[in-house]
Amino acid sequence: MLGRTASSLFWMSRYNERTQNVTRLLDVAYRGAIMSHSGQEDGAHWTFALANTGCESGYQEKYDELHIRHMIAYMIFSKENPTSVRSCLELARNNARAVRTGITAELWEAINTTWIEFVEVSPQSVTQDKLPDFLAWVNQRGHLFRGALLNTILRDDGYFFSQMGNFVERADNTARILDTQYWSLLPDNNIIEDGVAERYQWSAILRALSSRRSYRFAYPNSRLNAFNIAEFLILRSEMPRSLAHCCDWIADTAEDLAQFYGSREPSLDMAADLTRELTEKQMHEIYRQGLHEFLTDFIGRNNQFAHQLSLDYNFA
Repeated sequence: MLGRTASSLFWMSRYNERTQNVTRLLDVAYRGAIMSHSGQEDGAHWTFALANTGCESGYQEKYDELHIRHMIAYMIFSKENPTSVRSCLELARNNARAVRTGITAELWEAINTTWIEFVEVSPQSVTQDKLPDFLAWVNQRGHLFRGALLNTILRDDGYFFSQMGNFVERADNTARILDTQYWSLLPDNNIIEDGVAERYQWSAILRALSSRRSYRFAYPNSRLNAFNIAEFLILRSEMPRSLAHCCDWIADTAEDLAQFYGSREPSLDMAADLTRELTEKQMHEIYRQGLHEFLTDFIGRNNQFAHQLSLDYNFA
């Protein structure tokens, strides 16, 4: 496979995953802002979304205050914001179009139709009361893309690069959300478990990662607490957005690529090392190391893996 084809497939999936990540964060922020009993001022909820998408400085350069209309304009429809829903959808479609003959008709229809319908939406029509439904629509279109990919793509190198893009982006998103809120996940916070602000932070983290209900299944006899949430989203491999689950997929897919091409590249060993470390770690060890330090190191190593992958397969 040509390097540019591998790159397009990798980034096509990565931008689709990023689109869903942004919409979930906006939905969590919106719902938090309208809950008067949350114990936080409205601005804190929108700051949560901006901080976790890395858009805080860009937003502040453009707007003087946190307001839902500004958030809709900047985080959903802005052409200048590289992390807006519009930018991610456009980049995902552009990458898919670059490999149009290498993907299935169902996959192309899923991503192309989403873009066509999105650009027909007037930003002024997405009012505060219509925002949740619009975000849900974008998120469902992302699921349609993933379903088409998983159910129609041949299990060859194109599939492997697509999966790499998805799980590298997902791991990065989970780690960044945990890192921006790491202080709320320190063990000492379990002492104040009944605090309104703490419960909101914990719930927001789980909702932003589509894991609130699955957390309840995993810990049926436990209330929300910092230790369990951190363990669930870092080490529990059965949780689809945990770091352990993402790394398992990345390492397995790297092995598939090695078998497909008949060569073992440096990125394969990097993925295997990261997965092995997560498998061997206990949550108490991570806390002793420092949760913030662990997450910062993970984000850096995940990025290093993605860079090495691009070098190994000539799409740097």
